[in-house]
Amino acid sequence: MSAETPVQSVGTFTRLRLRFRAWRGNRPFWAGLFTLLGGVPIAYFPYATLKLGTMSIAMATTAGAGSLIIGVLLVTLGLTMWFQQATRVFAGVAAIVLALVSLVVSNIGGFILGFLFALLGGALAVSWAPGVPPQPQPLGEGGTEGGAPLAADPDTALLRPVTEEPTPYQPETGHEAPSDRTPENAWAGGEDANGGSRVG
Repeated sequence: MSAETPVQSVGTFTRLRLRFRAWRGNRPFWAGLFTLLGGVPIAYFPYATLKLGTMSIAMATTAGAGSLIIGVLLVTLGLTMWFQQATRVFAGVAAIVLALVSLVVSNIGGFILGFLFALLGGALAVSWAPGVPPQPQPLGEGGTEGGAPLAADPDTALLRPVTEEPTPYQPETGHEAPSDRTPENAWAGGEDANGGSRVG
């Protein structure tokens, strides 16, 4: 294999996955997904007919219209979070308010399930912020790009490579290093070096 060999193209699945990953990273994806998931049970349960054996349970009440409106609005807000990132704070606050209203209007917020999903999605939308694009890095010492990033701690020093051989340590000769110990002859007279008397 030489340097002129063309690189094999990635598969279709990998290309689509990377494209979806880039699309997802530029918007509050999880906030929109949770808000969408919260709207489905809120709108569905009042119109659902559950069957337990031969018994049918219908929960359609006069609040069914309100549940349908709240569910459709939550789905719309979830799509808005995906495709209109500028309105994410408004959509998040509206999703939180609708989730709280669904506790009273729609069968305890779609049996708590829709309430929790919508509340979590609204909170994620309010707290989401777009990322900062990476800044170009300064030139390194050799004039190449992509030098190591500086440390966040200002007290941290950058290490430089050693360019010359260090000299080995040699102790000083000719005079004795000063000592902070009390000489033995100071104890002979019963007094220490500071003028105090020795006990014992």
